[in-house]
Amino acid sequence: MKIIPQSSLTPLAGRRFWFAVLIAPSFLVLVTFLIIPFLGLARLSLLPGERAFDAEGVSAIQYGKLFVDGYFLSVLAETFALGAIVAVICAVLGFPVGYSLARLPARARRWRLIAVVLPLTLSLVVVVFGWMVVLGRTGVLNNMLMGMGLIDRPLRMVFNHGSVVFVLVQQFLPFMILSVMGVVSHVDTVLEEASANLGANRLTTFRRVILPIAAPGIVSGMLLVFILTISAFITPRLIGGSRVQMIGAVIYEQIVVLLNWPAGAAMSIILLLITIILLVSARAVSAILTGGRT
Repeated sequence: MKIIPQSSLTPLAGRRFWFAVLIAPSFLVLVTFLIIPFLGLARLSLLPGERAFDAEGVSAIQYGKLFVDGYFLSVLAETFALGAIVAVICAVLGFPVGYSLARLPARARRWRLIAVVLPLTLSLVVVVFGWMVVLGRTGVLNNMLMGMGLIDRPLRMVFNHGSVVFVLVQQFLPFMILSVMGVVSHVDTVLEEASANLGANRLTTFRRVILPIAAPGIVSGMLLVFILTISAFITPRLIGGSRVQMIGAVIYEQIVVLLNWPAGAAMSIILLLITIILLVSARAVSAILTGGRT
């Protein structure tokens, strides 16, 4: 056995120094692009007036106005409702796909995984405009249905909640699939075989073995899809139009159109705090249900 000389061992202080050096760039990026902008946004939300230019003082009046604003509360509720719907649909559709990918051999999985990830490489604007071409009143789908004689006049497939949910599910489903696949791929198939040998049918094996083990991936995927949905702006704005109001569009209008930066900043802070509370609560409940594996 080779003995390492005592002089070549790195002292504890030296390890701490190099650890600090290595982590410093990431820490600077975090502070520069996250912490400082967040503090600026929080300060902006505490301005008393409706304009940020030459404003002074500290006041919580912006939050007071929002909590009694029925329009803001309804938009906030609609945003979170759409986020929950999209997350549940992605979980239902993404779990079987992610599970099947995890159980495929590496060579067969490669091409199917490329097909799953490929939509993420496309520009979001291009994808949204593509769906508008397909689902519009004079779009591909309406023309096809009318050509087949199934409908007499074009259907309204855009500017409603259903179309927004459909396009959001298409955009964020890969995240759910990858999350489930990442967890299931580390689960030994021996557990499923043992369940079958003990007399359990496929449904029992799924309910008692597969689902509890895959629960961390399902929860993580749903949380990721939920966050992406409630923060979506382009898709609800273009696909939903004025019929679907989500909080991202309202914040945009306050800051860019009305130039009411304090109100827009307060909306952003409220959205962030509610999201954090929901995420922490969901993680805690998931940890209890899965025995602390999340």
